[in-house]
Amino acid sequence: MSRAVILLSAGLDSVVSFKLAYDDYDEVMCVTFDYGQRAQHKEISYASKICSIYHVAHHIVDLKWYDSFVGALTDKSALPQLNSSVLEQFDIVQKTAKAVWVPARNAVFLSIGAAFCENYNFDVLIVGFNREEALTFPDNSAHFVACFNKVLEYAVLGQVRVIAPLINHEKKEIVKLGLQVGAPLEWSWSCYSAEEVPCQVCESCVRRSRAFGAVKKKDPLLKRLRDEVRS
Repeated sequence: MSRAVILLSAGLDSVVSFKLAYDDYDEVMCVTFDYGQRAQHKEISYASKICSIYHVAHHIVDLKWYDSFVGALTDKSALPQLNSSVLEQFDIVQKTAKAVWVPARNAVFLSIGAAFCENYNFDVLIVGFNREEALTFPDNSAHFVACFNKVLEYAVLGQVRVIAPLINHEKKEIVKLGLQVGAPLEWSWSCYSAEEVPCQVCESCVRRSRAFGAVKKKDPLLKRLRDEVRS
């Protein structure tokens, strides 16, 4: 019996990874982190909604000590605003990525996820890391995953390993795959903020919008939000 723990932030990548794992594994469990991020309420409520729809166990881990750290996601300083053309300018996106960097976040997340795997006898830890974000976030890269799996040889007693099913994908490929497998994209929240609708100008929103535009599909989240307003 194959069992997977999924780090579910409710972002685009984690939701697609969730659906892939849900379809492939006999049992899945989701872990969501509350680290004082701007969008914590949206992320947690959306992740909870997905787990409720699919009848999956869901653990919310309190890491609110992070909210004392510097960075636009946790100290509530101004978020960089972009447009899609800027995404091709590496020097600019490198600076915007630094502005929203949270120190050692993915190392902490993977360590906790691995602990859940070992404690509950799950085989693998599923994450939504991808090639596009790895260009400016080194803790999203295939090399990071490989190195962390080496650490796990000493950190756990069992055979826990991290799997990133989207590690070779760009956002447009992730959107296309998510639509193909029926991922609940209408309950995915990518925005760094937690307003009623996505801001459409933070880097995460811009990457998401560009990806849906590239595959010529409407974003199911925006459609659901519009429909709710009309009703």
